[in-house]
Amino acid sequence: MSILYSNIIGQAEKELIILHGFLGMGDNWKTLSKKWASVGFRVHLIDQRNHGRSFWSESFSYKLLAEDIITYCDHHKLSEVYVLGHSMGGKTTMNLAILAPQLLKAFIVADIVPKKYVPHHQQLLNGLAQLDFTLISNRSEASLRLSPFVKDEGTRMFLLRNLYWISPGKLGLRLNIEVLKNVSETISEGLDLSAISSIPCLFVKGEKSDYILETDYPIIQHHFPKADHLLVPKAGHWLHSENPIFFFDQVNNWLQQQ
Repeated sequence: MSILYSNIIGQAEKELIILHGFLGMGDNWKTLSKKWASVGFRVHLIDQRNHGRSFWSESFSYKLLAEDIITYCDHHKLSEVYVLGHSMGGKTTMNLAILAPQLLKAFIVADIVPKKYVPHHQQLLNGLAQLDFTLISNRSEASLRLSPFVKDEGTRMFLLRNLYWISPGKLGLRLNIEVLKNVSETISEGLDLSAISSIPCLFVKGEKSDYILETDYPIIQHHFPKADHLLVPKAGHWLHSENPIFFFDQVNNWLQQQ
């Protein structure tokens, strides 16, 4: 049985699991996790399968990602957890609410909804897949070789946080890119129409993001009738890093009331 890697921050009794987005890792949330640890939570920054320091597998689906969290909670003897998931992590969280409602106290979904999206990651994946670390010896070279595929420097820097030194002078990726380059359709999947959960939840939208549209709110309410909603101003899809003070304060206010 494989257990997901996590960085556990804090000693409080309330358990908060944070699930990163596609091609990210738990450490993307380290700054905010320290703030939650200071207000009564023990925070589990999890790397999902094929990401970060967690195990690699050729199998990849939202059902498996949710089952990984159930296994993690069983291993650490966690119950009545709070879960916060961003993007892909939000889809994992929604599937977890359907699969194991008894496990969750409440959950937050950051800038994603339970609908099927048009796949749009393939260019990024193609860029990462062509990185040849027999020819790349530093981060600058990796950025240069990725730039034709990923024009935006901020996105490129985010992706290259996955670089690490396998050994002196030898770089690698903390991503199972051979598997992930083929999962664009899987990542875009929505929930089955019959999937409904009455767990208290909060859906958070970045004001400048198009991941949640006005026409999506009935879809959210169908699957999650107890959903509350929050708009983060001056932020796009990376709402937690673009407006972190507002995001933390408002999400924490909601969490503390659950």
